[in-house]
Amino acid sequence: MSAKEVALSCIDEIALNFRGKKCCVLGFARSNRPLVDMLLSAGAIVSVHDKNTESGDERLESLGVKFCVGDGYLDGLRADYIFRSPGIRYYLPEIENAVKNGAVLTSEMELFFSLCRATVIGVTGSDGKTTSTTLTHLFLQRELEKTGAGRVYVGGNIGAPLLPQVDNMTGDDFAVVELSSFQLQTMKQSPARALITNISPNHLDWHKDYEEYISAKCNICRHKGAQMLVTNADNEVTREIARKTDLPITFFSSQKHSYAEMIPSFSENCKAIYEDGGDIYLDDGKERVSVLKMADILLPGRHNVENYMAAIGLTQGLVSHETIREIATTFPGVEHRLEYVRTFDGVKYYNSSIDSSPSRTQAALGALDKKPIIICGGAEKGIGFESLGPVLCQKAKAVILTGATAQKIYNAIVSCPEYGEKKLPVTVVSDFRDAVLAAKGEAEDGDIVLLSPACTSFDRFRDFEERGNYFKQIVREFK
Repeated sequence: MSAKEVALSCIDEIALNFRGKKCCVLGFARSNRPLVDMLLSAGAIVSVHDKNTESGDERLESLGVKFCVGDGYLDGLRADYIFRSPGIRYYLPEIENAVKNGAVLTSEMELFFSLCRATVIGVTGSDGKTTSTTLTHLFLQRELEKTGAGRVYVGGNIGAPLLPQVDNMTGDDFAVVELSSFQLQTMKQSPARALITNISPNHLDWHKDYEEYISAKCNICRHKGAQMLVTNADNEVTREIARKTDLPITFFSSQKHSYAEMIPSFSENCKAIYEDGGDIYLDDGKERVSVLKMADILLPGRHNVENYMAAIGLTQGLVSHETIREIATTFPGVEHRLEYVRTFDGVKYYNSSIDSSPSRTQAALGALDKKPIIICGGAEKGIGFESLGPVLCQKAKAVILTGATAQKIYNAIVSCPEYGEKKLPVTVVSDFRDAVLAAKGEAEDGDIVLLSPACTSFDRFRDFEERGNYFKQIVREFK
């Protein structure tokens, strides 16, 4: 099938489903903008609903799109189809009422899945999603460059929306998609190959409870289309998910060192990825094959070893071991994830602004070869910091706290039996720039300064990227 024939059939399929139908698009952020254009091209009657009063588009309004903005943006919601932005809760009364009246609740990502002819590889989890997604993409991209067979696309919760590119995708291609719990929550189709990196309490300020969060993650492997699951043998929740699925499973572990140690008795058709004697092995219980040497991985930290194991599991049978090694020895990491910024006056500065939960900060601390001066604090996620306090006492040289959660993290630290005022200096600074300067003032030649907030950025910044970029700007201005 030619690219043109694929494009035509996609357009025809959209038109078949949506021509003349009333489609309400909830949220006018990045991913939903191309969706609106696609629905218009299909002949749908489109309205956009957004709480932001500045949402609007003169071009789209001239094409007949109605904009409903402000506090009452969902008032009187009626539609044949409702496309929910991931940031809007599906159980809002206005949405539930519209569904009771016959509306089909869906999303831009669900439409992509229904149209995509490429093999979809999906990645979710509490930590490690973006690096695992990026590595999977890089493995496939390098392999396909060698063979000249097909293309690989990456998107979802990272990068550009994939829906505008779906017309160009064929059965020879791959789409690597990072999926958040918000995106997965109402999904009714799963990717062919699915990864759950790990699950720990996260986004409890948004989900009803931890069980709802876990259930959303499970959608990546519970529906039509799922062919295999890759997941973490060291995580209690993901092991339980694996126990309940009939899919072929590949477990990975950075703590266990053999097939027998990793594979539970209930499991059949399982593989294991683990480290033993400095090599990472893929083992089906009958034969183990060395895929990569640990020493070849440029990125620091056990969590990055797990990210490599996860990507190896997802791409098994698709890429060569040589391709994996080529990426491992050259890939410097993803921006805002233990990103090296610069060395100033003998002090190394690292930006890990993506660390928006205590577990991510704990992983970042574990990746470094010495105790850093760490900057923490930001907005609440409803998780609590009881687990973070002891780790900071054990693994930080000094702590600079800022943002809305500064006092709560301070309380978690000083309540630890391990805490000592002389052993661990803790400073609370209200302004973010002043916090960075305070960290600079604490540092001596040979030290590390790490931004790893353990919180979201929404008390002061638009997102973690803006926070990380501001940190880098401050550090690069040092003279």
